[in-house]
Order: sequence, then C-alpha cells, then structure tokens
Amino acid sequence: MSTNVSSAHGVSGRANPAQPIPVEAAPAALLRGKTLVEATINGVPTPFVCEPRQTLLEVLREQLGLTGTKEGCGNGNCGACCILLDGQPVNSCLVLAVEAQGREILTIEGLAATAGPAAGGVHPLQQAFLEHGALQCGICTPGFLMAAKALLDTNPRPTEHEARRWLAGNLCRCTGYDKIIRAVLDAAERVAADGVGSDRVAAGREAAAAAQMAGPEEVDRQ
Repeated sequence: MSTNVSSAHGVSGRANPAQPIPVEAAPAALLRGKTLVEATINGVPTPFVCEPRQTLLEVLREQLGLTGTKEGCGNGNCGACCILLDGQPVNSCLVLAVEAQGREILTIEGLAATAGPAAGGVHPLQQAFLEHGALQCGICTPGFLMAAKALLDTNPRPTEHEARRWLAGNLCRCTGYDKIIRAVLDAAERVAADGVGSDRVAAGREAAAAAQMAGPEEVDRQ
C-alpha cells in the first residue's frame, strides 16, 4: 500500500483536506528537503509534506485548504489561529507543522462534527455566537470558538470570570468581548443540558490534568 501526501495546491475554503497524492508520484523536487508528516485532522488521517520551517498555520491554510483558521498577528499574541492539538488549544502560528506528527488536530471546520448528529450540523458554541451577535468582521471568531471548545471540554460550567480568564489570549477589535462571553456561557448551559460531547468533557479534564502535571510545554498559546 502506498503512502500518500497532500497535494501542494490545496483548494481554499474546503472543509476537507486536499486530495492526497502518492509519495512515489510526487516530483523529487517536491520531497527534497521536506518531511512527511502523518496527522489526524478533523478525524481524518491526513498525511502531508512540509518544510521544517513551515508553521502548522501555513500548512493548514495553504496546502490543506483549511482556511477557516485565520492568520492575525503571526506571533502568538491574538489567538485568531487557535486550533486544538491533542485537545489542547494552541496558536498554530507558533507550532511547526512537523510537530504535528502522530497527533490529532481539530480546526474550526471540524467543530460542528464534535457535537454529534443531534446538534443538526452546528455546534452549540456556533449557534450561541450567532444568536448573541458575538461576531462582526469574523477574523477572530474561529479562534474564539476553538478556545471556547477547549474551555467547555475542561470546565463545562465556567463562571464569567473563568471564561474571561481562559479567553484572555484571544483578541477582538470589534465586539468588546461582552457578547462573546455571554455566548460562551449560554453555550455552556446548552452543552450541559443536552449532554453534547460529554465524553470529550472527561477527556478534556484528563488532558488538562496531564498538561498541568507536565508543566509548561515548549509550545504554548501565549
């Protein structure tokens, strides 16, 4: 069975990874000096090739066509590019793509699927953001949603203070944060009432405890 890598020309805006091509069919120039990375992205095994210098954000957007993850500052200060890496929120502009080897990645394109079929194709966080008007230009919205997802997986009933503290690494220049916080707290009530992602809540708590025991990691959101 041949190993596959993603096409160098991903189609922007698609929710699924770009169509992979066999390694042996790729030009030698494409593979020279690059690394084959095999990760699971939004539940789908997704191999790709990248240069050691490339960030995960660059690969997600430019090679895999997952353009929902936005580039804001490019230096880890705004949180617009937040994704979940093994269940933990990270700024993908600070993560090298090669560090994704063997790991699970969740981007905004895969968020709705985590809520299950009963949610009707929309995660409670997404629905709450729409109903509360917690977005304007939309650049920061994917990062807020992914960070909030990690919050509710770890702490399904956060207080307003806990929500504000957790989302402090995500910047918004439009809404003033109040609508965002209200949307997150509303979504928490819906998740608790509907039992959406209850298995992931337990997994999130375990991941958070493991991260706390391990201490600061090399890759962090801040």
